[in-house]
Amino acid sequence: QVQLVESGGGLVQAGGSLRLSCAGSGSTFSSYDMGWFRQAPGKERECVAAIRWSGKITYYTDSVKGRFTISRDNAKNMVYLQMNSLKPEDSAVYYCSTGLSVRTNLYWGQGTQVTVSS
Repeated sequence: QVQLVESGGGLVQAGGSLRLSCAGSGSTFSSYDMGWFRQAPGKERECVAAIRWSGKITYYTDSVKGRFTISRDNAKNMVYLQMNSLKPEDSAVYYCSTGLSVRTNLYWGQGTQVTVSS
């Protein structure tokens, strides 16, 4: 069993930065690929960034590539999302999850709200 808790969301102006954190529990945390997903009102949940269990391979959706950075610290059971040059269209609830697929991921955090003002 894996439990995930996100933090670090908030209100920021366009062009600003936020760092999201996901704290995991469970002895098998380091064995999971991890992803950050977001969902805006009226839109489907999408994967914005993901990282392999080893931390050596990462993925970013095109809309955030070059602006967001995902990282993890398996010794601390933590995964992070550094978000720079934020845009209003980045506004959404951001979720941490085990795996890379909205359809098949087993565990999800409660979400943290990110709001970017113009």
